[in-house]
Amino acid sequence: MSSATVRTAGKLDYLVDQLADLKAKGLYTTIRTLDSAQGAWLEIEGRRVLNFCSNNYLGLANDPLLVAAAKEAMDRYGVGPGAVRTIAGTVRIHTDLERRLAQFKGVDDTIVLQSGFTANTGAIAALVGPGDAIISDALNHASIIDGVRLAGKADRYVYEHCDMDSLEAQLKVASGKGYRAMLIITDGVFSMDGDIAPLDRIAELAERYGAITMVDDAHGEGVIGRGGRGAVDHFGLHGVFDIEVGTMSKAFGVMGGYVAAKQPIVDWLRQRARPFLFSSALTIPDTAACLKAVDILEGSTERVDRLWANARYFQARMKSLGFNLGVTQTPISPVILGEAQVAQAFSRRLFEEGIFGTAIAFPTVPLGKARIRVMISAAHSEADLDVGIATFAKVGRELGVVG
Repeated sequence: MSSATVRTAGKLDYLVDQLADLKAKGLYTTIRTLDSAQGAWLEIEGRRVLNFCSNNYLGLANDPLLVAAAKEAMDRYGVGPGAVRTIAGTVRIHTDLERRLAQFKGVDDTIVLQSGFTANTGAIAALVGPGDAIISDALNHASIIDGVRLAGKADRYVYEHCDMDSLEAQLKVASGKGYRAMLIITDGVFSMDGDIAPLDRIAELAERYGAITMVDDAHGEGVIGRGGRGAVDHFGLHGVFDIEVGTMSKAFGVMGGYVAAKQPIVDWLRQRARPFLFSSALTIPDTAACLKAVDILEGSTERVDRLWANARYFQARMKSLGFNLGVTQTPISPVILGEAQVAQAFSRRLFEEGIFGTAIAFPTVPLGKARIRVMISAAHSEADLDVGIATFAKVGRELGVVG
């Protein structure tokens, strides 16, 4: 062993110890490698397995129309944008996508960024700062939490999950402190439990207290609302909610993020959102594939309808077997198992039986709430779902989860 290796090993002992602790507690995540395109079935490490993990809600991630659109755009524009948007990286298809998304979402304008994560962090940090307040749901996504941290000296308030009495209590406190701006932030659909934020009641409170409203609609767009137009559309709040943040990596099947909002907000983000200013633009094939996904959603509700039919079928059968699916209101189907070790064992047995269902535990979900989060897709057939349900029943009885 070289002297350099010896010196490095000593410095990294704290990480080695923490990794060992994760493994002992059943919190160490095993990352599997795919050898196929996304779809109802996957090739993973030499095995064909039923896919119950991906956020590919509408089955668009490997759609031939999206693939063809990406190839055609690369033939014309190349692969990479070559620069940030404000210097030389804005290509015509970027502005086309922003225009089409604004039409789809029914807003003044949109700004396209590299991911939903950067859309959240970039927007929050640009919109509020010293002398402002952020009021955030306790179970908001990590990208919102990081965006709040990046907002620097803005004051922070947290309300209990989807609890409107708690939200109003925080607004009452904040409204008495003379802030320049107050920003309420919530997920639209909460990714771990599948419940929907009460945007209608949030909008009422925001109007009463003069707050700006922002929703992260990553798991709402393509899923709820008319033809998958999202949470704001689901509640009929067009022109009421100020900011919608979206991702193109879930129901749209590609990559990228955007902020859909009133014109002054989008104009300001083009001037001050750091991911827009300091990171290269969304790639050419991603942008073109996103445009084609919008075409498909605008043209038909068939995929959204099939997604919901599959979700209702799966969830009804699982509940009849005695599995706990929590409070989900969407196709997200959390099979709540309790302790992390149980969820890890359940996941391993599922994989051995040909089902890809990843265990999710703390810190992604609270301690004692570990689960297999089943992500239903329009790509699944009823026969696929039957295979999954039968396997869950087998493993559940084997591990004493269900009778």
